[in-house]
Amino acid sequence: MLNKLVAVNDFVKRQKPNSGKTYTTLSFDELVLYAEKEILNKSYVNGYRDGVIIIKVKKELLKFFKCPFVKIDDKTKLKADVSRRRPDEGHYIQIKALNGTELNAENVELILYRQDVLKETGENTTDATWELISFHAIPEGVEKMPMGPVTMMRNQLQLIGGTKGIYSSEEWAESILFWQNYAVKEV
Repeated sequence: MLNKLVAVNDFVKRQKPNSGKTYTTLSFDELVLYAEKEILNKSYVNGYRDGVIIIKVKKELLKFFKCPFVKIDDKTKLKADVSRRRPDEGHYIQIKALNGTELNAENVELILYRQDVLKETGENTTDATWELISFHAIPEGVEKMPMGPVTMMRNQLQLIGGTKGIYSSEEWAESILFWQNYAVKEV
């Protein structure tokens, strides 16, 4: 029996309304069908390593995605919390904006990991060839959304919750620059 081409990884299911993350009014099944079509059309780019791909969502679908970011300025009030994404991961400091207007999404990217990459850390939750693990709304005015520095740290140090990756000093600097200028709005 052939495995399904794309399925939803349990990790992406945390992206819902009032989560402080990009979310969509489309169903996960609709995202899977969209991703399958784009993969078959070879409409994707390679991600930070072999086995990770990024699918850009077409402009006409942007209205179905909610961008959680605000631009930081002199009036932005920030809040820091000790947080973790999952119980088995280490803590990190999460910064959120208490005020400001959420920005519109200029682009949205679907992030998919191949089965063998997810198996490296036991994070596959289906037997599909590709699993949707995340999707990101990119705020207006931002050309490229860098990976978050905490995610990069987990990956490069191969900590729990990370998937092996090595980053250039420029990639680190771009990530830090983005997170010095944007924050997720507290919900």
